[in-house]
Amino acid sequence: MERHVTLAHGNGGRFMRELIETVFAQRLGSGLDTQLDAAPLDLPPGAAVITTDAFTVQPLEFPGGDIGSLAVNGTVNDLAVSGATPLYLTLNAIIEEGLETALLERVVASLAQAAREAGVRVVAGDTKVVPRGQGGGLYLATTGVGVRAAACRLGFSEIRPGDAVLVSGPVGDHGIAVMLAREQFELSGSIVSDCAPVTQLTAPLAKLAGLRFMRDPTRGGLATVAHDIASAAQMCVRLQETQIPVRPGVRAVCKMLGYDPYYLACEGRVVAVAAPEAADEVLRLWRRAGAEAARIGRVVPGRASVVLETEIGGERFLEELEDDPLPRIC
Repeated sequence: MERHVTLAHGNGGRFMRELIETVFAQRLGSGLDTQLDAAPLDLPPGAAVITTDAFTVQPLEFPGGDIGSLAVNGTVNDLAVSGATPLYLTLNAIIEEGLETALLERVVASLAQAAREAGVRVVAGDTKVVPRGQGGGLYLATTGVGVRAAACRLGFSEIRPGDAVLVSGPVGDHGIAVMLAREQFELSGSIVSDCAPVTQLTAPLAKLAGLRFMRDPTRGGLATVAHDIASAAQMCVRLQETQIPVRPGVRAVCKMLGYDPYYLACEGRVVAVAAPEAADEVLRLWRRAGAEAARIGRVVPGRASVVLETEIGGERFLEELEDDPLPRIC
């Protein structure tokens, strides 16, 4: 293989075949048949669920992950919080001319490892090479397919007044880890991304009576999920600042640079809404799985809004996100 990707690696000829076979197929395993134009799927009983996403993070590698593991976990997690068991992925790689082949190989190896850990198979894909200067090194796009029980009723429409809002762990880790990796602020730290599959958190809740809704708080973070809940349910989401887990390092960087951790992306967390009588069981199951879970608020009648009850006894509105605090974060 060449040391850098060239336009010839996207022309459909020998170089493209070598790129697919030596970089992608060898690492992604036998589940990816490069001779097929369409992959057959063997789906167990239940309702088929599909999701799709694209990933443009910069830098491509960051503490705790890279664009490869991010693509797998981001897609798997969207299936998991819908109540589905993730099964299959497709992968599209848009590679910029000049990308180091060694970097591409590391990303694909990481992607393959993340897929194995999440229990999914990459069964189809495509590669394209764009001219130098027309991409961010590497973009990935994935589609995920899973199956959930036909009786699953998770959704905004299930949320009721008095329901509890819970989060499976500290928020803001991914956003701060990626920001520090950019080195533009001349800061360093030990914060790592929470990039990971959440299936070990969602699967135990599959048959729990009283579970209303789940979402992974990626772009826009916890505050954006809370706004989605408030808008869809036409109720007020009240969050308790003292109960929301935020790592001291994340809070310190946010205070220094003027960021709000509640708006920063997470890539391995779940926000759930549950009936009051089911909330303690959600926390028990999550904590048994090793999560630093917490009950952080409640849904109450009122104008569709998100209110933060502050640690000093006051209140402030968490406004809906408009500006992008950290572009190219996932």
